Amino acid sequence: QLQASGGGLVQAGGSLRLSCAASGRTFSSYGMGWFRQAPGKEREFVAIMSWSGSRTLYADSVKGRFTISIDSAKNTVYLQMNSLKPEDTAVYYCGAASFPGFTGDQALGLMSRGHVVYWGQGTLVTVSS
Repeated sequence: QLQASGGGLVQAGGSLRLSCAASGRTFSSYGMGWFRQAPGKEREFVAIMSWSGSRTLYADSVKGRFTISIDSAKNTVYLQMNSLKPEDTAVYYCGAASFPGFTGDQALGLMSRGHVVYWGQGTLVTVSS
């Protein structure tokens, strides 16, 4: 239901755009996000957005460099990654979750702590120095 793509090898300072195509259900009430897992490390959140686009949350390590966006017509979530650093090397996953009864900010906060219902397969991003 979530299909991630767009990973690859890029030099430090370069850019990549990841895509996550959603299908099989309506995600309009969901939060959508990107997470990553580097070798030997736990999965961490990168960026999260409400489907409406009204709320976003970024990890401090990517603020100002990464931008999450949603094209609702295409049911696709994007992660534009600029000024990439070797420490951004990881497998990137997209995820989705819905939290009925919670405020939007609460929902994004929960997602940032890993409360995700649907996961896409990962896409590898390698940044060379």
